[in-house]
Amino acid sequence: MKYTAFIFLVTFFSFNVFSQRDSLNVGDKYLEDQLYIDITYNLLQNQPKELGKTGFSYGLALGYMRDIPISKNGRTACAIGLGYSYDSFDHDLKVIDDNGDYEIDPNLSSNKIKLHNIEMPIQFRWRSSDVNTYSFWRLYAGVKVTYNISNEFRYKIIDQSFSFSDVENYNKWQTGLALSAGYGTFNFHVYYSLSPMFKNATLNGESINSRIVKVGLSFYLL
Repeated sequence: MKYTAFIFLVTFFSFNVFSQRDSLNVGDKYLEDQLYIDITYNLLQNQPKELGKTGFSYGLALGYMRDIPISKNGRTACAIGLGYSYDSFDHDLKVIDDNGDYEIDPNLSSNKIKLHNIEMPIQFRWRSSDVNTYSFWRLYAGVKVTYNISNEFRYKIIDQSFSFSDVENYNKWQTGLALSAGYGTFNFHVYYSLSPMFKNATLNGESINSRIVKVGLSFYLL
């Protein structure tokens, strides 16, 4: 039930915009790319030097964008949206307790971070579309604000499993730069967080300034 309301809202908005182009003529303002799906490969940058590279990590995001045309022909626009994202990171940082104390343990056999976020993207949009064009070039740039609704750190040492939820010094509010560009269905997507992943966290006296980077594909609908 946790995300049922969100899925219902996305479905509701989609029914309201499916038929928008049928009654429009060339030159009329129109709405574009109101639903999005991002599939990404995730990285952690600015890690403490003692940590190894991030293992296989991925993300999935979906949401609704309110398209606001600026030009008369609809080719330039702004958009503001609301969505949900899930991210999984394979990393080397061991959480010791719920207060967010960390260390490196060579005996870890599995170490994951699971994140559930609400995201609020804001975009400036340029596209080569018109009211009768369904495949076109697009360049969307902007910022994305995320709020973490839950985080879980899970790892295994030999045959024992450990889990810490809602770690206190995880940075719940994060802001980053986002860019989507491409033609038709497949669009390159990149996101770089301007905010550190943790607040006031250290490892062996060194500040942990890890930042999330995502590289992947964006899909736009309606």
